Amino acid sequence: MKKRIFISFAKEDIRLRDFLVGQSRNDNCPFEFIDMSVKQPWDSAWETNCRTKIKGCDGVIAFITRNTPNADGELWEIKCAKEEGIPCIGIWGYNDHYRSVPREIMPIRVIDWNWEDIANWIKAI
Repeated sequence: MKKRIFISFAKEDIRLRDFLVGQSRNDNCPFEFIDMSVKQPWDSAWETNCRTKIKGCDGVIAFITRNTPNADGELWEIKCAKEEGIPCIGIWGYNDHYRSVPREIMPIRVIDWNWEDIANWIKAI
């Protein structure tokens, strides 16, 4: 059964989200999921709509990059997932890890981007 995954990212990092979703469609990908990320800004009811979407997911994957500390929407999404008790994991978006993890992300685990660890996390939720 496919898991419903919300992908949280800074708008500057949308290519990372696109790459993850695209790779998950390959036959040799060790996991599958339904992408529930917010693909465009919503109106004034954004937080309410976003919370509803996150609550309907099995987990949240958050891309962590140098853009994350200034990405108010992404930080809010991660905080929301934690408040709602939705499992959340961080993935370093680039090889040059941005090692200053914003407090909103703590204490979620941040891993390197590799299919085995992502697959194991998705299977475990």
